[in-house]
Amino acid sequence: MTPVNDRLKGTLIMVLAVLVLSPDALLISLISSDTWTLVFWRGLLTATTLTLALVSGHGLESLALVGRMGLPGVVAGIFFAASTISFVMSVRLTAAANTLVIIAAMPLFAALLSRVFLGDRVEVRTWVAVTAGLAGISLVFRGSLVSGSPLGDLLALATALLMASNFVLIRKYRHVNMIPAVLLSGAITTAVTAFLCHPFLINTSDILLFTLMGAVVLPIPLSLMTIGPKLIPAAEVSLIMLLETFLGPFWVWLVLAERPAAETIMGGGVLVATLIFHALAGLKDKGFGVTT
Repeated sequence: MTPVNDRLKGTLIMVLAVLVLSPDALLISLISSDTWTLVFWRGLLTATTLTLALVSGHGLESLALVGRMGLPGVVAGIFFAASTISFVMSVRLTAAANTLVIIAAMPLFAALLSRVFLGDRVEVRTWVAVTAGLAGISLVFRGSLVSGSPLGDLLALATALLMASNFVLIRKYRHVNMIPAVLLSGAITTAVTAFLCHPFLINTSDILLFTLMGAVVLPIPLSLMTIGPKLIPAAEVSLIMLLETFLGPFWVWLVLAERPAAETIMGGGVLVATLIFHALAGLKDKGFGVTT
């Protein structure tokens, strides 16, 4: 496969991951269960879904896949678990706008970490795109950003750093199958919250939302996120992740009939245009169709 096709494939994988993951914040807001119960079921159902998928696809070889991921996979699983917990707690403790805006700093973290730990050359167009993307995010929440809990804001910052670190880790160990790491993250969050939650004190609507979250919205995109960073730089992965910040308000409007503000439409337009031009520039720089 040519480097250009790798880049295109990686971009498409990450876009699909974001599209599936984008309703996550909405589901967290709709679920009435307490935070620890929410995190418990997110972890347990995600781990169960991926276990069934691995066993159905690889049979007894599944255990070998888990073992072969080694220490990098364990660290990735811990990062995934920690980011899941910090994200849920941030959404619950502070304004959702605060959480999403702060997480938008993820491309900056990824670019810096890639430069330090991988020696990646961060292209000028990527820095420009990150800046433009952050400007778009600022437009989306201008006028709606409210002061939230300092702890919630700090947890959002931790989420951005953990996700960026994971993208860099996955890229560094691109030869390792990291999908079992997502399964491990589900097991970790389940174990951590098992004695803090009330797993059976949930209503019918929460059961349906938990099922959607644990069977589709989390395992599919998180699995894809173990593949995309192997094909494109971590900074570009994080840039694509900014799409979630635009799509979040869209899902809220679609489900809760909350009309997006003019700033949301303008900021989303800036963000989408930035991603399109960045992707096209990347293809042009690499020479579309040129093989090595």
